[in-house]
Amino acid sequence: MNKVLQLGLQSSVVNVAKFLVVPLRGLRAGSSIVGVRVETISINKRLMSNAIVKSLPFSISNNTRNELKIVAAAATDQNCNQMGSDSDRDAMGNLQNDQKEIEAMTVQELRTTLRKLGLPVKGRKQELISTLRLHMDSNLPVSDGSSGSEQKETTSSTRSESVTIKRKIRNREEPTEDECINCEASGIGQKRVKQSTEKNSKAKVSSKAISKERKSMTKTGKQQFQSKEEASSTLSSEFVTTEEIISSPSQSEPWTVLAHKKPQKDWKAYNPKTMRPLPLPEGTKCVKVMTWNVNGLRALLKLESFSALQLAQRENFDVLCLQETKLQEKDVEDIKKTLIDGYDHSFWSCSVSKLGYSGTAIISRIKPLSVKYGTGLSGSDHDMEGRIVTAEFDSFYLINTYVPNSGDGLKRLAYRIEEWDRILSDYIKELEKSKPVILTGDLNCAHEEIDIFNPAGNKRSAGFTIEERQSFGANFLDKGLVDTFRKQHPGVIGYTYWGYRHGGRKTNKGWRLDYFLVSESIAAKVHDSYILPDINGSDHCPIGLILKL
Repeated sequence: MNKVLQLGLQSSVVNVAKFLVVPLRGLRAGSSIVGVRVETISINKRLMSNAIVKSLPFSISNNTRNELKIVAAAATDQNCNQMGSDSDRDAMGNLQNDQKEIEAMTVQELRTTLRKLGLPVKGRKQELISTLRLHMDSNLPVSDGSSGSEQKETTSSTRSESVTIKRKIRNREEPTEDECINCEASGIGQKRVKQSTEKNSKAKVSSKAISKERKSMTKTGKQQFQSKEEASSTLSSEFVTTEEIISSPSQSEPWTVLAHKKPQKDWKAYNPKTMRPLPLPEGTKCVKVMTWNVNGLRALLKLESFSALQLAQRENFDVLCLQETKLQEKDVEDIKKTLIDGYDHSFWSCSVSKLGYSGTAIISRIKPLSVKYGTGLSGSDHDMEGRIVTAEFDSFYLINTYVPNSGDGLKRLAYRIEEWDRILSDYIKELEKSKPVILTGDLNCAHEEIDIFNPAGNKRSAGFTIEERQSFGANFLDKGLVDTFRKQHPGVIGYTYWGYRHGGRKTNKGWRLDYFLVSESIAAKVHDSYILPDINGSDHCPIGLILKL
C-alpha cells in the first residue's frame, strides 16, 4: 500500500456520481447502499476502493494531476499523533499496510477495533468496514502541511455528515408497519413518500451547508485538503438526492433486495444476472423446461405488456408448463389457434367440477411419447379439477401439477396432506420404475423459512403450516426427489410468488411456491434451475430448468 495514486477531475464531480451508479446495481439495497455512500464520503483521501480505481473510465492529465492525491501509505507514529493511544496507532498502522486485512476481519474483530477507537459498532459487516476505512483515511498523512488538529476537525465533520446521511437513508427505507403474510398477501405497508422527500431535502441542505462552510476556509496550506472534502461532500449530496441511484435496486430490480424478517448472516438475495451459470457449449444435448402459474391465461394474453412471442424468443424453451389457466374445455381450441409457431403439441386439463377454476397445460415443440391426465383414480378431485398433466419423453416423465391450496381457514388442509400429497407421491414412485421424473408447477408450499419473507407470522397460513411442510418433505424430498433450486442455491432467497394485496412484488416480500423437483438419478444432470422475477403478468413468475440429456 505504499503507492501514491494521482487522479485528476476535469469535469464536474457529478459525472463521477453517475459513473458510480453501475456498481450499485450489483449490491443489496438498504444497508448496503448506506455502506457505499459512507465509502464514497471517505473520498477525501482515497476517492474509491482499489477495485473501482482500476476501472475508472476517465483519463489523468498532467495539468490536473495535482488537484487530488490519493495517499495510501502506512502511517507511522510520527504522522499519527491524532489517532489516539499508542495501541490504537499500532492497530491502524497494521491495517493500513494492507487493506485486505480489513476485508478478512470478522464482524466481532471489526467491532472490537471500532469500539477501541471510539467509533460506532452497529451495522452489517460492510458498514463496519466502511466506518473503519473512513477513520483510516481521515488519519492518513497529508502532504500539504496541514496540522493534525485541522485534519481531525475537518474529517470529524465529514464522519458526522456520513452518519447523518446514513441515518436518513435508513429511516427512509424502514417500512412503516408490519403485517402478516397469507397465501394471497405477501407485502407489508408502503413507504412514506412524503416523509422520504422531506428527509431527502434536509440531507441535501445539510450537505450544501457543510460545503459552503468549507469554501470559506482561507487559502493556506489547507487548500488542497479542503478541495478534497468539497468533492466528497458534493458526491455525498448526489448520492442522497439522485433518485436514479437510490431507487434503481429497490424499484427496477426489487428481487435483488434481501427481504426477510429474520435472515441468517450468510443468506443472499437471488439475482439471475449474477447467479446463473454460463450457457452450455453449443451442441450440448439438453432440454429447457419452464413453468408458470399464470393466474388466468385469457387475462394474461389480453395484457398489452405481455408478449408470448417475446418470452419464447428470449428463453427459447422446449416445453412450457402452465398452472391455473382457468380455462373451460370450450376455450381450448381457440387458445390453441394462438399458439406460437413451432410449439405444435399442447395438452390441456380443465376443471369439470368447478368451471373456470384451476387448470393445467403442457405446450411443447417436442412431441411426447404419451400423455396422461390426472392420476388415473376415477372420480378423485385430482382428476375432476384438472390439476395434473403428465408427458412422457425419451429420457423422463414430466409431471405438471397445480397442488390444491389448503384454503381460507385451512379447510382443505386434511385433504391436502392426507390424500393429495400421498396419492401424488405414490404416482411418482410408480412412474420412476421405468423412467426418472421431473415434477414441476405451483406446489403451494414454502418448504423452509428461507422460502418465505415472514415465517413467524405465517405459521398457520395455508402454504406454510407445519403439517404442509412436513408432508412436503415426507412425500417428496424424503422419497428421492431433489429440490433443484435449493440444491444449486443453498443460501439464496428467491421468491416466485408475491401477493397483490399489499404490493409485495415491489418490496420483494414473497414466497417460493413454484418448484422443479427431479428424481435423484438425474439431479446431477441439472445445469441450471432458475427464477425469472422480472416477468410480470401474474402474481407468480416463471421458473426454468435446463437438463443435460
